[in-house]
Amino acid sequence: MKKKLAMLLALSMTVCGALTGCGGSEEASAGDNKDMVYAVETGSAGEAAAQEKGFKTNAVASQADALMEVASGTSDAAIIDLLMAGAMIGEGTSYPNLVHTEELTTEEYGVGCRKGSDLASYINLVFAQSYADGSMQKVAEAYGVQEALVEQKAAEFTASDSDSDVAYIQGKGTLIVGITEFEPMDYKDDSGEWIGFDADMARVVAEKLGVEAQFVVIDWDNKVMELDSKNIDVVWNGMTLTNEVTSAMECTNAYCNNAQVIVVPAK
Repeated sequence: MKKKLAMLLALSMTVCGALTGCGGSEEASAGDNKDMVYAVETGSAGEAAAQEKGFKTNAVASQADALMEVASGTSDAAIIDLLMAGAMIGEGTSYPNLVHTEELTTEEYGVGCRKGSDLASYINLVFAQSYADGSMQKVAEAYGVQEALVEQKAAEFTASDSDSDVAYIQGKGTLIVGITEFEPMDYKDDSGEWIGFDADMARVVAEKLGVEAQFVVIDWDNKVMELDSKNIDVVWNGMTLTNEVTSAMECTNAYCNNAQVIVVPAK
């Protein structure tokens, strides 16, 4: 499955931008039917893309729920992240009878911290170091997302003179990571442990900070409130760097390419 995901990402990033749709010509017109109902995660980039297109939507709690809506026939299609589609639909996955058609957007993932937080600068430093030594690529390969990685340039950590989030996190001994269940970025293994590209990289940052990473499932629509109230320290869950996000949070450099894709039943 990891090999399939890497191949899907490589193909999508290099080919689909030049085509009207992907997944076969018989499904290529799926996004043109505005009478269809599209399941979307509340507050997600997929919901924003659907609204921009004027699609009828069925808002649900997560992208996983959006796929369930399509599989059960209660929605005609779903709009989800390309990285999740690569892991969750098609042959050998949880939804073998679903396919993705066209890409509605091109976008990038970043990590969100409290506005003004020096934690974003610290994470950028860890990203740069782990990319330079090849460890980020190894984590990406473990989850089949290596083709989506964004090159990380050299970075320096600039600590805040006062109200430092890095000092606050080190003082309490935990990095609390706000997530949703989103394979291949954050999801549970058979033993109930949180794994995924984002989860593993969050642990790398926590280790560098000398603290323990703790994962908390949040309501994605309330992520900024969760940050500002200090219920969590960081949003790290395949978060698209939209203008809304970057204006409300202190965000890291982009680390993965992504797109919003339409998912429909295979013909």
